[in-house]
Amino acid sequence: MFSTKSLVLALSLASAVFAADCTRTYTVSAGDICDSISAAQKVSTFQLAMNNNDVNDGCGNLAIGQSLCLGSTGLDCTDIYVVKTGDTCASVISSSGANSTAFYANNRQIDASCSNLYTGEVVCVSSDVYAYPSTVVVASETEPSYIAKEESYESLPFCDEIDE
Repeated sequence: MFSTKSLVLALSLASAVFAADCTRTYTVSAGDICDSISAAQKVSTFQLAMNNNDVNDGCGNLAIGQSLCLGSTGLDCTDIYVVKTGDTCASVISSSGANSTAFYANNRQIDASCSNLYTGEVVCVSSDVYAYPSTVVVASETEPSYIAKEESYESLPFCDEIDE
């Protein structure tokens, strides 16, 4: 079952550059949510967020026919894993053959204790490390003009979109 629980999407300081270098796109269809798009199109939830700064908190403003950037030059992890109930970062790393350094570098929304990994989240399990910027800009829906503030990736409250 799908719900619209909040998924705060990270917006990079260089997101305009990422969009200009987009190497893969997807057109939104009826019923799509960010995690279902990520799983079907082999793009991590984090990477989808990094490449689409016009998608709001909760992924609630997707429009049928909207074009999303899935990957950009040099930042396109297609080695993904969809988190299942009971998974931990250690179990995902072990079962995928990834290493912990690459896992945490490529999934910067996950905190060091892995306490915010959620069922349905799509994570990058590549052994290659992608060079994302060191900070993000978070758009706030509390102001109509989308006031942005800089934060570390670890402070982003990525929450689940899929209820089991």
